[in-house]
Amino acid sequence: MLTLLFLPILKNKNLNRQFFFNNKFLTLFEHNFKTNIIKVQFTTMTEKREHVISDQKKANPPPMNANKEDDAELDPRLYFENRSKLILSQQEKGINTYPHKFERTITIPDFIEKYKDLQNGEHLEETILNMTGRIMRVSSSGQKLRFFDLVGDGKRIQVLANYSFHDKEKSNFVECYDKIKRGDIVGIIGFPGKSKKGELSIFPKETIVLSPCLHMLPMKYGLKDTEIRYRQRYLDLLINESTRNVFITRTKIINFLRNFLNNQGFIEVETPSMNLMAGGASARPFITHHNDLDLDLYLRIATELPLKMLIVGGLDRVYEIGKVFRNEGIDNTHNPEFTSCEFYWAYADYYDLIKWSEEFFSKLVYHLFGSYKILYNKDGPENDPIEIDFTPPYPKISLVEELEKITKVKLDQPFDSPETINKMINIIKENNIEMPNPPTAAKLLDQLASHFIENIYQNQPFFIIEHPQIMSPLAKYHRSKPGLTERLEMFICGKEVLNAYTELNDPFKQKECFASQQKDKEKGDTEAFHCDAAFCTSLEYGLPPTGGLGLGIDRITMFLTNKNSIKDVILFPTMKPVN
Repeated sequence: MLTLLFLPILKNKNLNRQFFFNNKFLTLFEHNFKTNIIKVQFTTMTEKREHVISDQKKANPPPMNANKEDDAELDPRLYFENRSKLILSQQEKGINTYPHKFERTITIPDFIEKYKDLQNGEHLEETILNMTGRIMRVSSSGQKLRFFDLVGDGKRIQVLANYSFHDKEKSNFVECYDKIKRGDIVGIIGFPGKSKKGELSIFPKETIVLSPCLHMLPMKYGLKDTEIRYRQRYLDLLINESTRNVFITRTKIINFLRNFLNNQGFIEVETPSMNLMAGGASARPFITHHNDLDLDLYLRIATELPLKMLIVGGLDRVYEIGKVFRNEGIDNTHNPEFTSCEFYWAYADYYDLIKWSEEFFSKLVYHLFGSYKILYNKDGPENDPIEIDFTPPYPKISLVEELEKITKVKLDQPFDSPETINKMINIIKENNIEMPNPPTAAKLLDQLASHFIENIYQNQPFFIIEHPQIMSPLAKYHRSKPGLTERLEMFICGKEVLNAYTELNDPFKQKECFASQQKDKEKGDTEAFHCDAAFCTSLEYGLPPTGGLGLGIDRITMFLTNKNSIKDVILFPTMKPVN
């Protein structure tokens, strides 16, 4: 123990000399011993203090400054925790972090339009305005000059926060702007002006956070992950301007369609979404249960039957834009819940519907783009686009005639005879086409048309016409071609966007068609039509000669916004749960 105490001194030669030769050694030893003890104690205390400070920093990180670049480098979870703590601490101090109201006096688009002609460096300090928006960019030039991008109503404006203009009685400038983050919704009280470089800006006297964004927003490179984009569409809309433009275009398409029909004397109506029977299309329905009535109900798969009942009731031109539901597969062109428009037009027929379709699509495309031609990346954005020309008229292909021409096989009527069914099955096998299940005449014909005909034209819309009656139980028989109907389907790049026909209004033949569908259902075709007795009864009161048409809003939007997936044009597409 004595040796250890002497070690700090023995390492020094001068001290060693004093140790052996100086009679003042004891005094010197005591002095050095005490000094070293103090040094050890000081070092130990310093190290402990540094550990304590480090632990405190880990437990209570300092508030993130809005202008610090390292915000972007934080772990998103840590960012959320820090921001949440800050907001909660403010609430504990009595600060209202989510104000009830902020009186906006001007929107960003109106601000830009009204003050765009100001001179460089000009300020209208007497013109005080209240503006709102979401902060999407944060930067600074020192402590007394902050810059923000404020976004709202699809437009962007610069916020130039200058210490000299700030109302010091309301808040501390640095504290006010240090707590503002990307994504925060703010209210700004300030005046219009232009920076010296000529950028139109609002110069705030006061900035109030109306709703803080607790999460770290994706950076300027955008949100690319499709899973996140579809599941958190609000985030996709915030970050990606291209997504906002898709849904703005979708709204324009619906508005154009609605105005187009209204101007032709159609009236918009609403029909039930839940029915005792699912009819009007070949599709598997969703089933729900009404507890009070103890009754199973079907979500509608089409709006056709009730709309035709309204024609019977004397409403000669009716249409409905709304959701329909089909319990089927999900792929790039199918979503279980989608938007359709159906209209029914008394005293019109198949030929009127062809003219209407050509006029509508050509005018819609010209309205949106100022041209009848558009570019579409049908094979995805990584491949070259093709040009689609919507200039009418569009080609028309007779379904059975074209199949016979391509396959060189005569398809004799009746199409559901064993001989013709066997012919179609052989064609499918020889061409390695997927066999439909069950292989009914209607499904075989549909599969052959899908394989051989639907992709014939790529650079313009076209019609497949004159479908067999067995495929079209609600369509009227062709006036000059027995066994066929006055029906048309319109295709763009191999995808159906429209289905229309002269309506079958003979109640006796309608019952026969439903009976044929019942046979297919007994063979296992879950998509075959039900016999709707109420609809047949309405026909007995007299349905005038009528043309009806249905089109898919989602698919039309896909082509006119250059998208390859229906999920890109539906705000909240159906997704499989993550867990």
